[in-house]
Amino acid sequence: MDTKEPGTVLKRERVRSFILEIIEAGRAGDLIPSERALCAELGVSRPTIRAAVDELVAAGRLVREQGRGMFVAPEKITQELVGGEHAMQMPRAGGTWSRQLLEFTLIPAGARIGRKLHVSPGAEIAYVARLCLVDGSPMAIEHLHIPADRVPGLTARELESGDLYEHLRQDHGVRVHEAVQAIEPTVVSASEADLLDVPELSPALLFERLTTDTDGRPVEYVHSIYRGDRYRIVSRLALDQVADAAPGGKYEGHHPGIPRGDFSQGESISAFTVGDVHPDR
Repeated sequence: MDTKEPGTVLKRERVRSFILEIIEAGRAGDLIPSERALCAELGVSRPTIRAAVDELVAAGRLVREQGRGMFVAPEKITQELVGGEHAMQMPRAGGTWSRQLLEFTLIPAGARIGRKLHVSPGAEIAYVARLCLVDGSPMAIEHLHIPADRVPGLTARELESGDLYEHLRQDHGVRVHEAVQAIEPTVVSASEADLLDVPELSPALLFERLTTDTDGRPVEYVHSIYRGDRYRIVSRLALDQVADAAPGGKYEGHHPGIPRGDFSQGESISAFTVGDVHPDR
């Protein structure tokens, strides 16, 4: 497997993952360690810690109170987009996509990533950071975590060209089957802004995805930052099917963008989701 020494992207990823581990292990309102304590624990600089904390505050995962410290933020409301068989299709977004490899190395999974991938904290994973470009312009930053024993001999070429899932199938005998993906708004940090060629704190979309194979085993955990000025998600909702099935045409469930109470029954709303790349403004 091609590897190189961990660099700045991996350092930021390690800090982010460590703080998220504290957040996910705690409850809303719990005090987290100070920046000074985190610096001592992780052996990184204060600006690196502050950048990670600022990102998590902007993303709504932490609350900073002047003179008191940093606290775990209340949980966000989660709404799942569901539909019938084959309803959640993901057509290719517009433009010509390419990828630039930023970092590729082997590291221990750690507690948080290990839980997601169902491996021990000390298990070796392939950590990959990639810059995604559309028509030559930066669009997104991807952070991939893949159990190393699933992809022996994984190469930089596989990560930069072609379809990674096709490489996994052909070269490593891994067939992906299903993915659970969450999307939420965030803003970019200074380092992310440099890579994406946007101002610091520009709006962005955070994607988190866990992909499993045909046996239900985790294949990869990915989190990505997409430019908010050039990428959006469009969902086509088959509302008439729900309204026709609802007595009185009143639905008491909820769907993003549709006020609660606009329909009456709890049936699923069929959703067709498309990635849409905006041209440069």
